[in-house]
Amino acid sequence: MKLQQRSLVGELRIPGDKSISHRAVMFGSIAEGKTTVSGFLPGEDCLSTISCFRKLGVRIEQQGEEVTIYGKGLEGLQEPAEVLDVGNSGTTIRLMMGILANVPFHCTLIGDASIGNRPMKRVTDPLRSMGVKIDGRADGQYTPLSIRGGSTKAIAYHSPVASAQVKSAVLLAGLRADGVTSVTEPEKSRDHTERMLAAFGCEVKSEGVTATISGGTLRATHVQVPGDISSAAFFLVAGAIVPNSKLTLKQVGLNPTRTGILEVLKQMGANIIISNINEEAFEPYGDITIETSALHGVEIGGELIPRLIDEIPVLALAATQAEGITVIKDAAELKVKETNRIDTVVKELTKMGARIEATDDGMIIYGKSSLCGASVDSHGDHRIGMMLAVASCIASGETILEQAEAVAVSYPNFFEQLNELSEESPR
Repeated sequence: MKLQQRSLVGELRIPGDKSISHRAVMFGSIAEGKTTVSGFLPGEDCLSTISCFRKLGVRIEQQGEEVTIYGKGLEGLQEPAEVLDVGNSGTTIRLMMGILANVPFHCTLIGDASIGNRPMKRVTDPLRSMGVKIDGRADGQYTPLSIRGGSTKAIAYHSPVASAQVKSAVLLAGLRADGVTSVTEPEKSRDHTERMLAAFGCEVKSEGVTATISGGTLRATHVQVPGDISSAAFFLVAGAIVPNSKLTLKQVGLNPTRTGILEVLKQMGANIIISNINEEAFEPYGDITIETSALHGVEIGGELIPRLIDEIPVLALAATQAEGITVIKDAAELKVKETNRIDTVVKELTKMGARIEATDDGMIIYGKSSLCGASVDSHGDHRIGMMLAVASCIASGETILEQAEAVAVSYPNFFEQLNELSEESPR
């Protein structure tokens, strides 16, 4: 795909939150009754979740952003006649393992090449300690994974990583466990599972970095999915670094465990206004306006990292346009995403002229750099692809983006919206 320099002006509606869309389908499938979902993200990852639950016998109707799920309860799930293919979705495979821990039949879980390289023992280990039978490549470290659930026992699990996927898998496995199941993290990860379980009528207690569940039955409800702040991040950074730009992003999720991107951009000096905030929904949301800003370098690390881990690639791009040095640390988790995002960010931005170097747990970016067009590659990683597309907006000359199709995993109409905003901009 060929891309080039542009300015961006206008307003847009960000697609539905991927994390919430996944959970809406999953929880609706194991709830009793008919669940309706509005604002669903029809990206490839979330469609993989729908496909897997259909194979488990759940009737799901999906028309664009509207989804209806005829829940069967945990006891109503059926042993699938074929393997469950999660595609590129780490959320699907890890949360499904927690759900399948409760059912007394056999399932095999597979995914694409990226999933095959992502660590699964962070989930299989605690589930095994709850009594779930799991086998897989390298003793359950990698897919394919074979799982047979049934009778689970409650545990108090101390996770070595702050991961919403690990936390969610253990909490979901605790739905039918005998006793109280808890997960304690080093820092608090995103809390969509806790919020949505409560919306489905299941009590979850959160105190500091510990979440606790005593089991329960889910009851069908309506889920309104807000815009995905991780997807919004690409346009937030674009609005801040592309000359003569001003963007308003409508109805973006403002869950406090996800708003690290806003805090860091404000620390860097970005001109951000948040308006029309709705705090009454189980997931808060509002409108975000951002315009071209003079940015400066900052240090990003510690408890902020779990709240913006998916936004680090595009924050690294923002740092190339900030005066001074930006240090990103405590982010070793980037190495086990769809790609090693430390290496891919450094490699691809360096091609465009950025001064950036990798560290063991992050990167150091020296600003301010003038970027130039180059032949770059998403490496099959949706967030790398979108970051490079934004970089092309400020790069001199033409940029060729290989494997641009990876963006469809989370943002099917990303390039369409990018082009529309460019067309609206003054020439």
